[in-house]
This record gives sequence, structure tokens and C-alpha cells, in this order.
Amino acid sequence: MHPLLTRNRLGLYLLAWVPLAATSAYVLATRGALGWLQATVLAVAVYLFYALLCLSAWYPCRATPLGKVSFIRLLLTHLIAAVLMSFVWTRVSGAISYAILSPEQFAALSRQFQSQLNTVFTVGILLYLLSVAFHYVLIAMEESRHAEAQAVEARILARDAELKALKAQVNPHFLFNSLNSISALTSVDPAKAREMCILLAEFLRMTLGLGEKSTIRLSEELALLERFLAIEKVRFGSRLHVEEAIHEESKALLIPPLLLQPLVENAVMHGIANLPEGGTIRVACQSQDGRLSITIENTFDAESTSVRRGGLGLLNVRRRLEGRYEKQSSMQVSAEGNCFRVQLSLPAESGASPK
Repeated sequence: MHPLLTRNRLGLYLLAWVPLAATSAYVLATRGALGWLQATVLAVAVYLFYALLCLSAWYPCRATPLGKVSFIRLLLTHLIAAVLMSFVWTRVSGAISYAILSPEQFAALSRQFQSQLNTVFTVGILLYLLSVAFHYVLIAMEESRHAEAQAVEARILARDAELKALKAQVNPHFLFNSLNSISALTSVDPAKAREMCILLAEFLRMTLGLGEKSTIRLSEELALLERFLAIEKVRFGSRLHVEEAIHEESKALLIPPLLLQPLVENAVMHGIANLPEGGTIRVACQSQDGRLSITIENTFDAESTSVRRGGLGLLNVRRRLEGRYEKQSSMQVSAEGNCFRVQLSLPAESGASPK
């Protein structure tokens, strides 16, 4: 579709022809035998017709893109089109003059026109070529916008693909660990192994349901963490303690699904699992000033070589935050004494959880 065939753009395009029509009306009124009204009507009609006729330059410009056809072909195409358009313009202008003016005025104007025919014809060619240049600028702008839109779409698709891949890494990682634990429990405590199988099934069912959504309520993520920690309770028993400090208003806020589970899994794997006496995992959430703050702490053995601040779980969470919120979120990882802490800060988004 022609880019100028919208109300606003066409209006601006025709407005650009007003100075030409005004100049022509002035010349006709001061140097010819026409009054101001007739000169204005004639000039507006003639230049309105040519302005619309010059819109056709879009099509040969599209057929002969710059840099993709030879210069000779480009030159011949537009010169031939310019001559034809100027010829049509001069002939139609004569017909318009005949329709508007009286016979005496038309005869006088015709004599004046004949003496300046070459000049008028050349002006028509130049105006058409100017329209060609203008249309090439439009084409370049259109291609630039199209390329930018494609680049943005490609970035979005790449980001979505990466986020899906990161979410997909969460389930197998935890699943392998849980199956190993169940395998170990079957010979030691079959009852706990059965309990863990049931809890694992519930956890995976929730994970599959939440993982299909783009965002979920914080309360849904916390419910998932409860299932996860219940499974780990079977493994660690009294060695694992959990503390929560969840502000009620924060539960309805939206976050990416499966965002916190890798952090809690990291706390268990690299913290509690390395402490013979066990330890505590603390989860705190609050919203204030349009921000949602989430803190996950766990006790750990500061001298253990298995504590990795840059583990896969932490890296995945950081990359997901960057992909979802860009620079509007932050993730801070710190260790003080025997306390390992991960602090998340992200925009407080409210609304219904997508289905």
C-alpha cells in the first residue's frame, strides 16, 4: 500500500504543494487576464491534479530500488515517466482551464501558455523528479522501520526462547535429585519413599501448570515452595527448618513462574545438605513504593568448597530477571558469617494471574 494514502499523511503531502499553487495564482492574477478568484481556483485545480498524479512515482520507485538496478535503467525509467507525466499534466491543465474560464479568458491564457510551453513542460518534469526523490526517501524510511521491527521481533523471540529454555532447566535438575533420594530411601525407609513419591507427583503437577504461564501470583510460587520443602523435609527431617515472613499484600503481586524454586533448591543443596546439624531457610517478601522485595537466606558452612555463589540456579534466576525486567530489577548475592543471602527487587505488578 502507498504510504501516503492515509488521511493525515495525504493532507501533509498536499499541503506541501500549496506554495506552488499560491505562486502560480499570483502570476496568473498579476500578469494574465484573470481575477484573483479565477486564478486561485485554476491554480489549485491544476496543482491538485499534478500532486495526485505524482503519487504514482511510488510504483516505479518500488520497481527500481536504489542499489539493486543499473544506473542506466534507473535514469531511463524515471526520465520516461517524468516526460509522460508532464505531458499529461499540460494537456489536462488545458482542459481544466477550458472548463473554468470564459472563452475570451481561455484564448488569452492559451496564447500566453503557448509562449511558455517549454518552461511549463520542464517545470512538470522537475516536479515529477522531485517527487521521485521524495518517494525514495519514503522507501528508505519504510525499510528502516521494517528492519527495526524485525530486529525487535527477533530479540523478543530470542528472549522468549531463552526464558523457556531456562525454565525447562529447573524441572530436570530437581527431578534427578529427587529420584536419587527416593532410590536411596526405598531400602532404608520405604514409607518415606512412598510419601516422597506422592509429594513429588504433586510438586511436578504444580510445576507443569505454573510453568505454562507468563506470570503467576507470588502466593502460587510460595505454595510451590511449600511442596518443594515438604519433599526436602522427608530427606533431611529435623535438620531442615523453614521460617517465613510474608507480607499479606505482597501475595497478590505477579512474578515469573518458577523464579524462587531454584533459589530455595540452591539453599538446600549448597547450604543445608553440607551441615550435619542442619540449618534454617528463611523466605521474606514485602512490597513497598511500587517494588517487590524478596529475600531468601540459608545457613551454610563457610569453609565448605561446595558453596558456589555462581551456581546454575543463581545464574538462571539472574538471566530470567534480566530478560523479563531488563534494568528494572536487581539481584544481590551476599554471605555474612554462616548466612548466605539472595535479595531480589523487581517491579510490583498486580493483576490476575494468566490462565
